Order: sequence, then C-alpha cells, then structure tokens
Amino acid sequence: MLSTVPSPPPLSETDVLAALAPEGGRHEAVGDVTDTAVRIMLAAADAFAERGFHATTTRDIASRAGLSPAGVYVHFASKEVLLFELSRRGHSRARDLLVAAAQAAPTPTDALRAMVGGFSRWHAEHYELGRIVQFEFRHLRPEHRDEVLHLRKEIDHVVAGVLREGVATGEFEVVDIPGTALALLSMAIDVARWYTPDVRRTPEGIEETYGELAVRLVRAA
Repeated sequence: MLSTVPSPPPLSETDVLAALAPEGGRHEAVGDVTDTAVRIMLAAADAFAERGFHATTTRDIASRAGLSPAGVYVHFASKEVLLFELSRRGHSRARDLLVAAAQAAPTPTDALRAMVGGFSRWHAEHYELGRIVQFEFRHLRPEHRDEVLHLRKEIDHVVAGVLREGVATGEFEVVDIPGTALALLSMAIDVARWYTPDVRRTPEGIEETYGELAVRLVRAA
C-alpha cells in the first residue's frame, strides 16, 4: 500500500543557501538535515574538503549522507554536478552578502570595510565550503565553469564599483581599479586556505583586521 503521508515541499533557493552557509557558520551535523538534496550537498562539501574532488567517490558522499549511491543519483546526475551546485550556490551567497554590505554602508569607506571584512569572515566561518568554491573550481566542466566565472565577475564588479565611488568622492586613491579589486578579494579568499577552528584568530578578529587593512590599502593620502 502506498504511503499517504505527503512529502515535504522542496526548500526554496534562499533556504538552501542558508542551510549550506548559515550566518555564523555551520553547526548542524549532516545527519540532522531533513532535506535529502541539501544533506547530500553538505555530505559532498565535507568529503571534497577533506579528501579533494578526485579522491572522493559517490559512495563516500552517500555514506556521509546516510544513503545508498543510487540515492545520490536520484538528486544529482554526477559528482561533478554536485561540485557545480556547491560552487554556484557558494558564489551566489558570497555575491549577495557583498551587495548587501555595499548597499547598507553610508560611505565607500564604510562599504569597503564591511565588504572585505565580511567576505573574509565568511571564508573563515565557512572555510570548508570556501575551499571547495574557490579551489576545486578547475574540475568543473566548461559550461559549468563559465557559469561560475560569470558569478565571479559579478563579485569583482561589486567591489570595483565601491572603489570607483571612493575615488570619485576623494576617499580612495586607486590607479588600477580592476587589479585592486582582485587583490582585495584574493586576500579575503585566502582565509579559507589557512583557517581552521583551532587557530588563534577568530572570524570576528579576521573581519576587523582585514576590513581595516582593505581601507588602508586604498585610502587617499
């Protein structure tokens, strides 16, 4: 007899993003997540971060998610598609955080401090997802890589826009705006490479230090 219990509705994209990269960092264990697709993505994120994309198998991901390999394929066609969905959503989350920080700040200086500081903190609080999003990118298929590259360009554009505003108001002195935007973002992204919860630096401290450093690098004399 077929079950008459209705299936829960799928999560919205906003809810999926919040589950993958919640504010303050992830504290929920993979097995505690009720949405199966999100549980698979979290399991893949943990496996990719620990073992790397190539060394991770679908069986590894399924085991972490409490499923059979066949259960993974119900939701995702391949391991590469899982990497793409994590990369796409991770970049989308980062872009939205930068846009929100820029819109909330009263001046370009405040905006840049909040953006670079917040971006750095995000890569500390979500260092595992950050490593995948930023450093496993090369394993994507060309069409998936192009979509993620488009998101990266949007992120660059947000930071470059604040730098241009700061130059226009006289707050910043920047000759190469695209190059400076890339340098500031790279500084924040690198946090995911070295950060672990057992280091002495806290995400809050990283946010403050990197935000101030960004402003000092571009402040007009």
